[in-house]
Amino acid sequence: MKAQANPKIFDEKTTGWRGSRDIWISAARQALIQSGIDAVKIQPLANELQISRTSFYWFFKDRKALLDALLQEWDTKNTGAFAQACGAYAETISEAILNLITVFHDETLFEPQLDFAIRGWAHKSDETAAHVHAADDARIDAIRDMFIRFGFNTEEAEVRARTVYLTQIGYISMQVRESLATRMSRTPGYVKTFCGIAPTKGELARFHARLGFDVGQR
Repeated sequence: MKAQANPKIFDEKTTGWRGSRDIWISAARQALIQSGIDAVKIQPLANELQISRTSFYWFFKDRKALLDALLQEWDTKNTGAFAQACGAYAETISEAILNLITVFHDETLFEPQLDFAIRGWAHKSDETAAHVHAADDARIDAIRDMFIRFGFNTEEAEVRARTVYLTQIGYISMQVRESLATRMSRTPGYVKTFCGIAPTKGELARFHARLGFDVGQR
């Protein structure tokens, strides 16, 4: 499937414009998501951006440098979202779990399609697979440490962290399609399953407000 051109890219053009590092990475991200790693090649990206192939080399040494940058951006954003959510203020473990679940509903924090595409790439590259495994470990560690912060022993925290993480990544890997209302209705049950404590009405209300979800519009 051919990546769709981003009209914002062309709005930025001026005479002698060579693009930018971020624009090349953005184009590579879209190609990866839509068509897989084999579509992330310099000439097709240049064609998509409507700039010369030589412009690429102002920003990257070679294709591998672009791929490394793409992988690093994914790790910084998607894995970084876990660390931020797990370290966010919460008075109870149920509220902390809701902070984490918020990540999976807000694509400005975490891009599920990119995560899926990166995992597909990992099937073709041992180096990428190692990077993904390290990211998975870092995410699970962040969740485990969150449970420990709320008094769970290390062994139980590890098991609960894996339960949370593998459930959510399962949603992505299986490309589950649910309405927002359906996912919201199941959230209290997930929270209780993950931590053993149901969220309070106040905690759910704040969670819904963060996501702009109106319970009355189900």
